[in-house]
Amino acid sequence: MIGQAPTTRRQAVAKVMWIVVWLIYFAGPVAELFGEHHSVATRVLGATGLGLFVVTYFVVVFRHMWRTQTRAGLYSALAVMLVMSTVLAWFLGPNWLVLFIFTSVASGVVLPWEEARWTIPVATVLLLAVGMRFPEIRGYYLFAYGLPAMGSGYTMVGVQYLIRTTKELRAAREEVARLAANEERLRMARDLHDLLGHSLSLITLKSELAGRMLPGTPEAAAQQVADIERVSRQALVDVREAVTGYRRATLAVELAGARAALRTAGITATVDPALESGPRGLPSDEEGALAWALREAVTNVVRHSGARRCELLLTEEWEADERRYLRLAVLDDGAGPPRAQHDGNGLGGLRERLALADGRLETGPAPGGRGFALRAYVPLGTPAPSAADEPATLP
Repeated sequence: MIGQAPTTRRQAVAKVMWIVVWLIYFAGPVAELFGEHHSVATRVLGATGLGLFVVTYFVVVFRHMWRTQTRAGLYSALAVMLVMSTVLAWFLGPNWLVLFIFTSVASGVVLPWEEARWTIPVATVLLLAVGMRFPEIRGYYLFAYGLPAMGSGYTMVGVQYLIRTTKELRAAREEVARLAANEERLRMARDLHDLLGHSLSLITLKSELAGRMLPGTPEAAAQQVADIERVSRQALVDVREAVTGYRRATLAVELAGARAALRTAGITATVDPALESGPRGLPSDEEGALAWALREAVTNVVRHSGARRCELLLTEEWEADERRYLRLAVLDDGAGPPRAQHDGNGLGGLRERLALADGRLETGPAPGGRGFALRAYVPLGTPAPSAADEPATLP
């Protein structure tokens, strides 16, 4: 989900925790603030300054994640953080130098590279200047505070560049998909024109000819009408075959799309090798039904599950009626089905598709009780003959 706003509560909590966890570095300043050598007034002022710094940090970072900020507002907030870092570290002790690291990180997050490459060294140099005031840390504060401030700031610059690149790639992928859809529409238009152009022209000509023949030679006009009916029926068959070919889905194509969708959503996909190689000898109708099942299942995982892992399985099973079935299973570790589950349009249409292929659909909790499982069955081959069905051998 890098570079994307959270779509579920768990994703939002994960993003917030990724930011909040770094507040552990404030343990040193807090512990030093409440030591015995500080007065009550100093503690109150220090706690107020630290609270202002933390609030400013979170406002800058979170607003940058979900909305656009003005350049003046960004620089004002960073200036407040830099001033608070300097004042608190100068008067309260060397443990407060860690505030400069947070200021450097905030600069790397919210500013473009052209500006952050200057603000990060400024924060680092100011940290070193303030740190020279404390003789007890001069031997190591460059490595304990200075280098982390510089490195963390530039690391966040790299992370922001990665986020921008990811957004651009997503936009490019959407544009490629849109262009591919437009190209497919144009191809369909060309094919339908080629299929219907000749037939409709012939129907038009024969209709005009039949109209001229009708008063004097009705038998010849009837022959032309019969030709019109034959041509129109053939044109209808051609159009149906073309549309069926366009809409036929395959497991190989849908598996590639499922991988891309799961990868984009940050969900780890585990694919059965049997599904990788694909079923052999499976009729097109049965394979199309399984391909639609795979598309619908992965779409539901990406949109509704909040899952981290998804498993795609393809197995053969014998049923009680001695029929062999091919089973496609899509399992996730997400939120699972609601208590009062009702099939939506997607699952309802999928049941109908599988029923047309003499198959069935099963949905419910994943094994272990967590997550959701979708299983699609289609018949594979013919029933195995039993011993009672075998013809008797004559002596």
